[in-house]
Amino acid sequence: MEFASTRKLYADLHNHSTASDGDYSPTALIEQAKKLKLRIVALTDHDSIDGLKEALTTADAAGIQLVAGVEVSLAFRRPEFTGTLHVLVYFKQSLLKNQKFIQDIESVMQLGRGDALIRSRVTAINEIFGPDGREPQLKSLLHSDDLTVYSANVTRRHFALALKEKHGITDDAVVARIIGNASPAYVPSGIDLEQLKLALKPYPVLRVLAHPAAGSFPGESHYKEVLPPLETVERMLVEFLEFGIQGIEVHYPGHTAEHRQILLNWAEYHGLVTTGGSDCHDAAARPLGVDGLTAEEWVVFERRLNEL
Repeated sequence: MEFASTRKLYADLHNHSTASDGDYSPTALIEQAKKLKLRIVALTDHDSIDGLKEALTTADAAGIQLVAGVEVSLAFRRPEFTGTLHVLVYFKQSLLKNQKFIQDIESVMQLGRGDALIRSRVTAINEIFGPDGREPQLKSLLHSDDLTVYSANVTRRHFALALKEKHGITDDAVVARIIGNASPAYVPSGIDLEQLKLALKPYPVLRVLAHPAAGSFPGESHYKEVLPPLETVERMLVEFLEFGIQGIEVHYPGHTAEHRQILLNWAEYHGLVTTGGSDCHDAAARPLGVDGLTAEEWVVFERRLNEL
């Protein structure tokens, strides 16, 4: 089981909607937050800010404070790690009225996702796992349409759904072999760290390293995904500090108590603000309101956000 937080939650600062790969619409997410009596909630969709305006409207009506954000995917290709890590970018609501900011952040995020990435991944999977591939697993070729039917913003979750629901591959180990980081067909999503740094440079945003220890969770976890172990993230930490992270996600369902303490030590040593959230994607496997910040921790985070 994931680590169950016993802390009194006040703010849940990491959640997803149908604007990326969540099951809740932005409106439904806010409505669920109200049912749970959360005072503050963030919407941080993967590489998308499309859901923020709807969420803001619903949050204002519900008396909930919405923190605007986005979870940006970063691609790494190196011997110790080939895959995707994430940075949570938080900003004031007023930036959503800045069309230059909207254009800049959407343009850079699209470089690591979209149709080009889907085509590259589909091609690689078919070449290796298709009917005539080196390791045939699919009875028919995978097509981009198999994925885009789920969402316009295709993620690894949609690849897994397509393999299971459209191609009948129900063995999780086989699915992982086809789409996991260790797969010979793996093409990581995301952009280069320097690309994001340049895009964000003109704007007052808060950069947070997302769920650094989730890949070290002992045993199975919905939050673990294919993230690298904490030791690998630690070796890469200097790059993120040079990039300009101002915070680190400590309170997370896939972080054990031991890992949280390690991350708190990192935050203290490097002068980083601590954040936390549920990483909500649905009502069952990854629900809302299971982790986040206490009222006292929120005050510190809000102060850092307002200082931008």
